Amino acid sequence: MSAIDLGAFAAAIIQGEIEIIDLTHTLAPEFPTIVLPPEFGQSSPVRIETISRYDADGPAWYWNNITLGEHTGTHLDAPVHWVTGKDLPDNSVDTMPTRSMIAPACVVDCSAQAAADADFLLGVPALQAWEATHGTIAGGSWVLMRTDWSKRGPIAFANIGPDGPHTPGPDADAIRWLVEERGVLGFGTETIGTDAGQGGHFNPPYPAHHYLHGAGRYGLQCLANLDRLPPTGSLVVAAPLKIRRGSGSPLRVLGLVATR
Repeated sequence: MSAIDLGAFAAAIIQGEIEIIDLTHTLAPEFPTIVLPPEFGQSSPVRIETISRYDADGPAWYWNNITLGEHTGTHLDAPVHWVTGKDLPDNSVDTMPTRSMIAPACVVDCSAQAAADADFLLGVPALQAWEATHGTIAGGSWVLMRTDWSKRGPIAFANIGPDGPHTPGPDADAIRWLVEERGVLGFGTETIGTDAGQGGHFNPPYPAHHYLHGAGRYGLQCLANLDRLPPTGSLVVAAPLKIRRGSGSPLRVLGLVATR
């Protein structure tokens, strides 16, 4: 086998033959966080406290203290995040294999359906129809559900009603099929969670979390700019912070797309 030419890859980036697309939201206090029923613990929103900004507390430097939950903003879920993955090896962000941090992506466009129905569910028939056009989903790939949800403002993004959040996601059969029949690396969404907003009422509850993490796979949430990725052919770079025994982490997600 011939050697892989990383120099040519680097040159393609420098020469603009590979476009790097930021798939990440800016971490800021106003960005919505997931809201659980009040009897459960809650994730902290982003808090940014200035330590100094070229003033008496630091005349030549600017820096901040930040406080946030592991599952805030654009973030990755590790298997240990869910009870089904709690006993797996290498199940936290600090032990996650580095080879899992760069992988090809399949982007399934559900934007029209999500615009018409906030509770839209991606099912196996839609995934099979996608494969009929774009080819079989390869094992070890990310499957990213494009809904254009990332273009919404904070209130519409959370979309919380009297009975909880209403956001699109996969149904239980779809996520089980992706894990068991296609061997995906993980599943990503533009919404706050990998599950639909009403996923707590599914069987099993929150099936994306249940099946993905029980199989040692990953979730990506609060992605942006999925409309700029092609259905196939892109690479996703998603390297979480190395938090000791971390269940997840905010991260900068990058999509690499060939321009020619």
